[in-house]
Amino acid sequence: MTTRTTTTRLASCTAVAIVWWSMMLAVTNPLLAQVPGHCETPVSERTSEAGCYFVASEDLGKLPQTPLHWHLYNYPTRSLAEAAKGPRGTVVESFGKVWLYTIAEAEWRPSGGQRVAVIGPLPITPGKKYTARYMEALFPPGMAGAPHRHSGPEAWYVLSGTQCLETPEGIIVARAGESAMVREGPSMNIQGVGTETRRSVLLVLHDSSRPWVTKISDWKPTGLCPK
Repeated sequence: MTTRTTTTRLASCTAVAIVWWSMMLAVTNPLLAQVPGHCETPVSERTSEAGCYFVASEDLGKLPQTPLHWHLYNYPTRSLAEAAKGPRGTVVESFGKVWLYTIAEAEWRPSGGQRVAVIGPLPITPGKKYTARYMEALFPPGMAGAPHRHSGPEAWYVLSGTQCLETPEGIIVARAGESAMVREGPSMNIQGVGTETRRSVLLVLHDSSRPWVTKISDWKPTGLCPK
């Protein structure tokens, strides 16, 4: 066997291995194949404007049994947001703004800041340890994720455009300036609809002992979302 033939075969094997590995990643992560960033890539490492990107996560431990909400506040600087941060608070930068995210009772208020939204109550199970996973998403019209489910509630605040979440129970549509939420468990698929780019910040408050997202193959959306 010549050196040239050996090199050619090695290159072919390498190409096959790369294709196989890409296919395995797409199977393992439900958002990888269709959405850039697949909600795993840190926002600081994004290579595409469109997609879903990881912003921050916070281990919250066991949560109190009182009803809890997701509070979203904007601050002019990160230092001011950090100074206002209390228990179960996380400061992030997303879509050109500084945010203070906090999981707290409905009446909770920070010092200063501009309130954007209060979403809840979040449907959680007393006694479980939870992790707050924060992300941001930018979907051009028609972009969709893939069917999946979460080990805790998911909530969104939409900054622009319109999003539609389909589950076996129906659809949940949220437009710019609106929020949406879905409980733990149901199969789901989300997409940008309408004519404007959808920008949203999102939270998955998941069971710390379980993966935040799980791929599913036993359900597919039926096309209930508007175009």
